[in-house]
Formats: sequence, structure tokens, C-alpha cells
Amino acid sequence: MVTLVATTTLSPRAQAVRSSVAIKVLMAITGLIMIGFLLMHMYGNLKVFFGAESFDHYAEWLKGDILYPLAPKGWFIWIFRTFLLAAIVLHIWSAATLTLRARRARGTKYVNSKPIQQTYSARTMRWGGVILAGFLVFHILQFTSRTIKTGFAADAGAYDMFVASFQYWWLVLAYALWMVTVCMHIRHGFWSAFATLGANTSAKARTWFNIVAYAVAILLYVGFMVAPLAVLFGAVK
Repeated sequence: MVTLVATTTLSPRAQAVRSSVAIKVLMAITGLIMIGFLLMHMYGNLKVFFGAESFDHYAEWLKGDILYPLAPKGWFIWIFRTFLLAAIVLHIWSAATLTLRARRARGTKYVNSKPIQQTYSARTMRWGGVILAGFLVFHILQFTSRTIKTGFAADAGAYDMFVASFQYWWLVLAYALWMVTVCMHIRHGFWSAFATLGANTSAKARTWFNIVAYAVAILLYVGFMVAPLAVLFGAVK
């Protein structure tokens, strides 16, 4: 007796939809990883209020023995940087891939051509991501590789680099504008990430996630700006 087993073959469109959903999940997860990093980075920056010794100790601790003896001394920072770089690359790739697919889908019968009302942050997510990436490169060249020196010597410690840099009003202004872009990106991205991951299951849940998204964005903006402003106005020297 022969038993016939029915097999279901997904249509090309169904496969594309599944693929796009997987890419959205990847973008959501990598975005949340970067938000976690920003919260940690913000916490580290606030140590500038405790003086040079505390700030420099934190900076050296990150480069030191966190994973020792599981890994050789000094490996943590490179493992962390590699992991974060992978998250950034995957996030950008996900966003670019979804953008290209959306453009290709325009004008087909599967797409509703009726405009959808969006927030300003939602409409500017792509350009916000480009601006964010550009300033991130500048930030790395400034404080990590020290290729761009903004008022500090080549052998300056972390505290001296921070204080010397943010004595320039134009750099504080640029930093403030960049953080506006970052936090707008995060506000929409945080909400979208949890929606993609299936957490927005009701109107009440969506409301709360929207509130938390605004709270995280405001916390990051205030947390990142308070130290540069304190340096600019002489509260931190």
C-alpha cells in the first residue's frame, strides 16, 4: 500500500514575506542591542562627575580583566567591539534590504497605495540612520582611534579627552543635534522592535510601549547631554 504525503510549496510571494519578517526580527534584535549599549555608554559618561580618577578607572576597566581568566587580559573590549560592530552592520543591512524591497513592491497589486499617517520620527528613520552612522564614525575617530583630536594631546587620558573636547561650543551643539536624531530614531525603533517581536498585543500594551519608548529616548538625551553641558559651562573641569 502506498501512502501519498501532501507537500505544501510556498509561493514566491509567501517566501518573500517570510524572509522579510525574519529580516525585521533581525533588525529589531540588533536595534535593541544597540539601545542597551547606549544606556551603558550613557552610564559610563556620567562618571565624569566623579572626577578624573573614577572616569579613567572605568575606561581602563573596560579594556582590562572583565573576562579574565575565561579569556586573556584585554580581550573583552575587542570581543565587545566585534559583537557591537556585527550588530550595527546587520542592522544597516536589514534596513537597506527592507527599503529596497519596499521600493520594488510599490505599484504592485499587493501594495496599498493609500498614504499611511506616520510620525515625524517614523518618516525620517532612514535618513536618521545615515546621520547616526556618520556621527558614529566621527565619534570613533575622535575618542577611540584619536585620529581627530579636539583640543587634547595624543597621550591624554579618557577624562582629559572628554573635558578638552566639550569645551568647544560648536562640538557640544553638534553633539546635541546628533543626539536629537539618535533619540528620534530610538523612540520609533524601540516601539517598532517590540511590535515586530509580537509584544504589542493590545491597545493598552501599545500605549505602554509608546510611553516607555519616549521615556527611554528622553533618558538617553538628558543622560548624554548633561555631562557635555556641564563641561561647557564650567561645572566639570
